[in-house]
Parts: sequence; C-alpha cells; structure tokens
Amino acid sequence: MSPTDAVGRPAVIELRQYTLRPGRREELIELFDREFIETQEETGMVVLGQFRDLDNPDRFVWLRGFEDMTVRHHALTAFYDGPVWAEHGPQANATMADSDDVLLLRPLTAGSGFTVRPSRRPQPGAPAPDRFISATIWSFPPGQPEGITLIRDGLLPVLHETGPAPLAALTTETAHNTFTRLPVRTGENVAVVFTSYPDERAQRRHLAEIQAQPRTREILTGLRREQTAAPRTLRLTPTSRSLIP
Repeated sequence: MSPTDAVGRPAVIELRQYTLRPGRREELIELFDREFIETQEETGMVVLGQFRDLDNPDRFVWLRGFEDMTVRHHALTAFYDGPVWAEHGPQANATMADSDDVLLLRPLTAGSGFTVRPSRRPQPGAPAPDRFISATIWSFPPGQPEGITLIRDGLLPVLHETGPAPLAALTTETAHNTFTRLPVRTGENVAVVFTSYPDERAQRRHLAEIQAQPRTREILTGLRREQTAAPRTLRLTPTSRSLIP
C-alpha cells in the first residue's frame, strides 16, 4: 500500500502505545507528522492513525497496517534500516520512556478492518479533527475463542444497531513476530473495537443506549465470565494528520 488514491484495507495492524518522557508528547507528534508518515508508507505500510491519550499527557498512541506478515517484515526492515530513521530516529527515541506496549492485530471478521485512503490524509498544518476516538480492549485466556465469539456475534451487532458503526473490530494476530527488533506483546487473546464520535458526550449516550438493550446484560455477563481482566478503554483524540478521524 502506498500513498495513492487506492483504498487501504490492511490485514495486519499494530496498535502501539508509547509512554513518553514528561512533557515531550508534542515534540514527538510534530516530528512524527513531519518525518514518519509518507516515509513509512513508501516502504509498503500505511500509517492509520496518531492520537493523544486523554488520560495520560505522556502517552502517544498510533496504528500502522500491512498487507500481510511478509510485507510487514520487508517494510519494517526497509524503514528502520533506511536514511530517515537513521537521521530522525535518535530524536524520536529520546522522547520515549517505553515503546514496547504493542498489540499485533488482524480484522475480527472479513469486513471489520480499517478502510482508509492515504491520498486523503490532511496536509501538514491542517487543524486537528474535532473527534473523540474510543478503543476498547477485551482480554481473554490464550487459545479460548468464547470471548471473541461473544464480541463478534453479540456485542458488535448491538453496537451497529444503537449508534455509529465501529471503525474497526480487531483481534490478536497469532503469527510469529518476524521483526524481532520491535517486540510485540505475546500470549495475548484480545478483541479491540474502535469507534469515532463527535465528542465524549456522544460516546456516553451511545454506551447508555447499549446498556438499555434487553440482550446487553446477557452479553456483558458472558464477557465477564470469559475475560481475564476488566476491559480497558483508550480515550483518544487524533492528531492533525491522522487518517482515522
């Protein structure tokens, strides 16, 4: 996938959560949006979205996608061995306290991944979109499909019926990480649902509507029975050049 007018539907997605050194998030965002978008996409990946975490001023969250695991290996090798990372990587790394919180994901169903057009990315200097992104992560025991099935067959239909359709619903990509220079979390079995709202009040209204549905209680009871931890919701706002608004 390259920054043309083609539609991107990546089959492998990285959800990357960086803990930054205090007060350096804006420095990384400016550097990232200037130097690390088109240059990554030139290697065969697509930068899907960059976000500020509303609950942590020193947290930067972003997503990138790949056609498959083979493309991922070649694209990451080309970028991290290339001149742009050699020049600007040290400055980026200097802003980070931890960059190893990475989930390797794939679409939960054939049509539940992200669909983007890189050619429509806002140009540098564009205002940040006035949107609120919710990313909820459910964790289940490794190798146990029941929780993922409840998300797919129970929760997702309710979400579609009661509010804005999710931007994407993803689950763990179980293929071996062949680019070991960048670790990913192992032993995971997660579902992640991304939804975009005009603001946080709209998200709260949607949640209330979901909880008012007669079958929601049964679904949530089943999820609590299967999960290994309470679901975690990332409250995010996109940067000015994020493809995911």
